[in-house]
Amino acid sequence: MCRRVKILRLIKLLFISTFVFLSACSTQGHINETYVEKPKPQSQTVVTPQPVVEKNLWRYIVNHSTLQVPSEKQLFWHIDWFKKHPEYLTRVTKRADPYLYLVTQEVERAGLPLEIALLPIVESAYYPWSYSHGTASGLWQFIPSTGRLYGLKDNWWYDARGDVLASTKAAVKYLKNLNKLFKGDWLLAIAAYNSGPGRVQKAIKNNKAQGKPTDFWHLKLPKETQGYVPRLLAVTELIRHPEKYGQSITPIVNAPVVQSIKLDTQFDLALISEWARIDLEELYTLNPALKRWATPATGNYTLLLPNKNMALFKQAMKDNPNIDRLQWIRYQVRQNDSLSVIAQKHQTTISHIISVNKLKSNLIKVGDYLIVPIAQKDGVEYLLSESQREEKRLKSKKSGLRIVHTVGPGDSLWLIAKKYHVEINRLVKWNHLKRSEPLKLGKKLVLWQPYSKTNLDLSKVTDLGINIDRKVSYRVKNGDNLSVIAVKFGVNIAQIIQWNNLSEELLQPGQKLTIMVNVINTNMK
Repeated sequence: MCRRVKILRLIKLLFISTFVFLSACSTQGHINETYVEKPKPQSQTVVTPQPVVEKNLWRYIVNHSTLQVPSEKQLFWHIDWFKKHPEYLTRVTKRADPYLYLVTQEVERAGLPLEIALLPIVESAYYPWSYSHGTASGLWQFIPSTGRLYGLKDNWWYDARGDVLASTKAAVKYLKNLNKLFKGDWLLAIAAYNSGPGRVQKAIKNNKAQGKPTDFWHLKLPKETQGYVPRLLAVTELIRHPEKYGQSITPIVNAPVVQSIKLDTQFDLALISEWARIDLEELYTLNPALKRWATPATGNYTLLLPNKNMALFKQAMKDNPNIDRLQWIRYQVRQNDSLSVIAQKHQTTISHIISVNKLKSNLIKVGDYLIVPIAQKDGVEYLLSESQREEKRLKSKKSGLRIVHTVGPGDSLWLIAKKYHVEINRLVKWNHLKRSEPLKLGKKLVLWQPYSKTNLDLSKVTDLGINIDRKVSYRVKNGDNLSVIAVKFGVNIAQIIQWNNLSEELLQPGQKLTIMVNVINTNMK
């Protein structure tokens, strides 16, 4: 009995020990399994790649270019020209600095190929006052009719074709319409921008009739247009790889450097210059549409200024809310005055005087008083106004003999061109004329006569752009008098007296005189 009890106790003890051991192993195995197969999650830093912003705007444009060329052979002639004239692109890319960011923003915003921002290089060499013989003007070279079609106004104060923002918006809109017309073919749209959509459509129609391809490269277009599109593509290639072609491209920051502000009253540019602390030349350069000494007389005008100068200008406007933006005088009408005479004298317009004075007609009476706007500074201070640019053209230098012709009664472009043996197109371009407007009596025109032309009657030319006066010494001969000498040298008696400080008109044989000889008008043998 006792032995059985002992055996039972031993079995019970073994059972308990086995259970404890198995439980411990089971627990340990569970811990190990949890640790190995279900580790605690570890925090990880996720790196999101940031877009690279191209700091050089030229690089940004060419890196996003999309227009294709079938073969580099199509660009060879244009690239070769630039290689032979490396200074050209250097000069042009530097000139584009104030405008390129604004142009690129408008092109990109409209969804056009970014190469379109390079089109003003081909059109105007990014020179805002560029003027062609076809009366095209501005960075985008709008002719007056197309400009009007796209809302570009042209009046006495302002020509919107020269307005960087306004003309770029118009060009973008025009190019989008052309692209739609040519069913998404940008090369055809660009060609049509140069020669007109009608010519391109006619060339496409001719090719279709002959079973030929109708892409740009197979069309028979005017010679200028045939080179226009490849030139744009060549410029893109040159800017993409300037070192390959020996070009120097002036970097332009890919960020806004100018700001705009809408002015709802007329401003004298001298006052803007003073308030914004910017010189007048730079002011005109950023606002090349301004033709006179003030912003337009009617409507709003969007003024461009560099960032730092805009801040100064806005503060000055806030500090001087009651100061007149324009100076005025009280003018009393005199004998022989007319609104035209008064407007011309004070560099303003008849309509402006009528509007300010609330006149019911053009009739004015002697003794009446008028309020007339006047410039703060002398006209020559407004360096790049239309009148000062015209004065500069009259004094400019080109190859050949510079002649200044004063328009007389009966003169026309055709007659003047024929008289001086030059092309009408050149006459128009040299003087920024509009074919649709008649020539004004007394207006001075500059033209260049090749030295090789020998059939020009120079004796009828009264104003040449070269020094035609020569100082000579003349000894009085028997029978000479002031009248005879004056006729001989093509001068007048008063001039001879002045040049020689003569106190009397009686001359002595052998007397030495100084004469300023006009080498064209003299009758001296």
